[in-house]
Amino acid sequence: MSKLTLCPTIFLDSYTIYRYLILSSICIQFAFCQSCKSTPFYDSTAEQCKASALGFATAENMNNALAVVVYNEDSVFPLHKPERTFKYCDRDIVIKQDWSGLGVAAVVWDAAEVLSEYLENSADIVKDKTVIELGAGTGLVGIVASLLGAKTTITDREEVLQYLQTTVKSNLPGAIYKNTQILPLDWTRDLDKFHTTYDVILGADIVYIEEVFDDLLSTLIQLSNKETVILLSCRIRYDRDTNFLNRLEDHFDVVKVLYSKEKDVNLYKMTKR
Repeated sequence: MSKLTLCPTIFLDSYTIYRYLILSSICIQFAFCQSCKSTPFYDSTAEQCKASALGFATAENMNNALAVVVYNEDSVFPLHKPERTFKYCDRDIVIKQDWSGLGVAAVVWDAAEVLSEYLENSADIVKDKTVIELGAGTGLVGIVASLLGAKTTITDREEVLQYLQTTVKSNLPGAIYKNTQILPLDWTRDLDKFHTTYDVILGADIVYIEEVFDDLLSTLIQLSNKETVILLSCRIRYDRDTNFLNRLEDHFDVVKVLYSKEKDVNLYKMTKR
């Protein structure tokens, strides 16, 4: 059932909606939270409302309102559900999300779903290969790679690691889990701890924080060789994202292998020049 709301957490009954709509001057502005500009959830109206988390009790404070939007609960709330189940490799993969605790690192983004589905349909890319996932978050992509037969290293920042390890362990059979590494990798400081290259590098929605683009580029260069296949799935939100992809072409051959219209996610395949 579709409902009108000013924010995903605030529902308006028909009488309240009527009161707002008959006002002769309604100022609707997008007052986006500055802190969310570098996060993946900044790109849709409903998610912008979530980021700002503003409440409105009277017509007088409509001046501070976000957009009035019609939305379907099922399409808005997945990122905020405490648990989501995905079906890959004939298995149910259960991800416990922790938006309030770890924020964007502990929810499953559309780009992760697109990349996981691509891997499932192209299993030979990772089967029996050494694979590393960067900025893994929930680890969904790395979990799928492991289930497909990869020797997988799943990485993220130190503060995410305990959550990531719990999620990965709960979704992999014991023998596969023993063959999967979960390691800290902050591109800005941990790169000197990695002295090998990988057959495949995976990244889902890791192109969004401009301040670490240089470090991400250095990471991709250091962890790859000319035989390495790099798969990056991302939603293009700003010109800076496109500019970064253009920068990658100085070092890699970059090909867009698919675009998911449903999720507005691009998938790029790269190999080192």
